[in-house]
Amino acid sequence: MQRVKLISKILFYITRLLSFLYLTGILYSIFCLLTGWSIIPYGDGKYLHILYPFTQQPFLNIDNNLPYILFEFIMPLLLYGLFFLLSSNVFKVFHQPKLFTTAAVQHLKNFYWANLTLPTAALFCAMAFAEVEGIAIALVFIHYILGIFVYFLSEIFKQGLKLQKEQDLFI
Repeated sequence: MQRVKLISKILFYITRLLSFLYLTGILYSIFCLLTGWSIIPYGDGKYLHILYPFTQQPFLNIDNNLPYILFEFIMPLLLYGLFFLLSSNVFKVFHQPKLFTTAAVQHLKNFYWANLTLPTAALFCAMAFAEVEGIAIALVFIHYILGIFVYFLSEIFKQGLKLQKEQDLFI
């Protein structure tokens, strides 16, 4: 069990860092897009460079059209920031002193609900306003399978929590 705790702690920090980077990057990008600060158009205005703060170095290169910005830039990065945040909470479950807790079950539940609903909702939303590539449908399918797997895991944790509570009452 020590190896599981070590691996989950490492993965917790990696996914928490990824979440921070995604969410910070997208919040910075949204700020730049809304204010026009640190943005340089290029390619006859078809594209934008979002620059690193206080530099002239490009941080991100994006198309300069609203459907692209909303559905192929902001939405995926925001959703993956949330995905890594929820993933880090799942990994946190496995390095806690007590494995079967109400909080652990809730973290698993949040993760599977997000994977079962958000990608599909994002896909349908994007389909209404922009052309969706086949890779996006494949990613939704992968998230759906991941959500189902974690649903089963959460049911096992619910059963473990129930047995643990019964054991605590018995002692």
